[in-house]
Amino acid sequence: MDADRTAACRSYLLGAMHDGCIHRRTARISQREESYVRMIEQLIERAGGRAWTYREGRRRELFVVEFSFSFIKSHRLASSCDAVNYARGFFDAEGGVPAFAGASPYIYFAQKDRGELERLHEILERLGIACGAIHQPSVSADPDYWRFYVRHASHKRFARVIGSWHPRKAPILEAIGRRRFNP
Repeated sequence: MDADRTAACRSYLLGAMHDGCIHRRTARISQREESYVRMIEQLIERAGGRAWTYREGRRRELFVVEFSFSFIKSHRLASSCDAVNYARGFFDAEGGVPAFAGASPYIYFAQKDRGELERLHEILERLGIACGAIHQPSVSADPDYWRFYVRHASHKRFARVIGSWHPRKAPILEAIGRRRFNP
């Protein structure tokens, strides 16, 4: 695999790790969508790592991919292409879109780590994607939960520049990107 493709996969995985955890040297990403977890497994292997996936429990709808974190630990975002792939991975792990393409369009990011959201917010703004303020949706429900939306006028740019590799989110984001916007 060429260096650019490897860097793209590693940058994406760094973004996706915002929905993951690290225990000693092993990283773990879990989601209820098996197709997403399998896609992450393939990216890890394309980037030179080894991964294994499994369903957690017999009755739970939770799928897990585990891998050695060492092969992406030292990776840094060195270019705007790396930043785009990082933002895409972050979106696929922690971003939100409507459940189906026909709903009123929105794109948002949510995270408990405000500092990481601020970093992502800056990356998107540098890429010309306008975002709303970082805020707490409900201080009483969870004072450590933060969110921001991509401004409606930037939905097409977000879809075109960042996009998605998530099997469920990608077609919805593509549909949002095709809509006409009249302010």
